[in-house]
Amino acid sequence: MATKRIIADDDFGQIVLRSRRGARNITMRVKPDGLYLTVPPRSRTEAVLEALRPFRARLLEQYLQVKSKRIDFDYRIQAECFRLSLAPGSWKCFTIRHTEEGMVIYCPPGTDFALPDIQLLLRNAIIRALKRAAESYLPSLLATWAERFRLTYNKVRITGARSRWGSCSGTRTISLSCYLMLVPAHLMDYVILHELAHTKEMNHGPRFWELLDSFTEGQSLRLRAELRKFRAAF
Repeated sequence: MATKRIIADDDFGQIVLRSRRGARNITMRVKPDGLYLTVPPRSRTEAVLEALRPFRARLLEQYLQVKSKRIDFDYRIQAECFRLSLAPGSWKCFTIRHTEEGMVIYCPPGTDFALPDIQLLLRNAIIRALKRAAESYLPSLLATWAERFRLTYNKVRITGARSRWGSCSGTRTISLSCYLMLVPAHLMDYVILHELAHTKEMNHGPRFWELLDSFTEGQSLRLRAELRKFRAAF
């Protein structure tokens, strides 16, 4: 059973230590709200922090790239397939509209962006905007690629998954994360082709990669490496 310890930190805001049964090494991951470490059971906090020391500078650089930015009228998302901004509105509630410039969140008069509750509300509004855009864009893109390579699937689901871009079930239901709207178009295509390849090969064995290479002109491993390095704007 995992246990959790939270340590205040000047660089990361917080360092979250999770001990997990079966863990043999320390794994480190930055998130917008801090640094998360998975450690073996009964690890001493002092020893873990000492093990972190040689990696702190590199992890801090990554953290500063993903650290949550305050959302206000200067906030923008300018992804290749998704654009979003905020604007003053005259309504009493936050309202999302699709415009020629992209998605716009109209804010009520007097909105105080310094309030944590307002920041949470805005983040949830952005997720709703991402889902709305994904639902209108990704299914047709999936259908286009499936038709091109004569592949079939049962249905498509748009999810809010953060830990994976997509998946394909044994019943050939393809799930795509709404956060795909934030990646460059060629990586979006790669994720979709990856899941379509699973309709033929449900594992990641040699035949899977041979099939995916045939879809991507032999670029599947390069595209996978590029996607792993990608950091979304939101």
